[in-house]
Amino acid sequence: MEALAIEGAWVYTPRIHHDSRGLFNEAYRIGEFTADLGYPLDLQQVNTSVSRQGVIRGIHYTQVPPGQAKYVFCPSGALLDVIVDVRVGSPTFGRWDSVRIDEDSRRAVFLEHGLGHAFMALSPAATAVYLCTSSYLPDADRDVDPLDPDIAITWPRDLEHIMSAKDAAAPSLAQQRDAGLLPSYADCLRAAEKMRAAARY
Repeated sequence: MEALAIEGAWVYTPRIHHDSRGLFNEAYRIGEFTADLGYPLDLQQVNTSVSRQGVIRGIHYTQVPPGQAKYVFCPSGALLDVIVDVRVGSPTFGRWDSVRIDEDSRRAVFLEHGLGHAFMALSPAATAVYLCTSSYLPDADRDVDPLDPDIAITWPRDLEHIMSAKDAAAPSLAQQRDAGLLPSYADCLRAAEKMRAAARY
């Protein structure tokens, strides 16, 4: 696992073994994950989405508590995966980082509690698989406008941007902050430390 520019966001690049039959890689290995982050992935739900080229999903995040951490990979096609720091009080609040995840590199992205997540499908069709630390809770689900000019994500301009009505109508980061609907950096740090403490016992 390698740390990204946003604290609490990581990228995993697996070893890929090729032979005449195709390829093999370990998408997740609990020992390596725990050694790098201090706790294992507490898997509670697995989601899959398939998107056509140009689809943007996000920016989505979960209120903390309860919070939801995600481990995301792309077994088919290619995605531009974007992590946005929506944690009030964080040194990198409002900043974003991105990673291309695709069927060739087999890379995965891990986001700790409270980080915003979005992606764009770069290939004609792209599959995203999310391993989540909690089940979906509608009352804790939150959104931020993926085209918010204050965040200024550099989405590819050569593709038509396709969004759901819900994502297109999402409030800006400033609106969510003013409404008190963003997670606090302190609460997110406590959530991560709670997972590390549980892993030590």
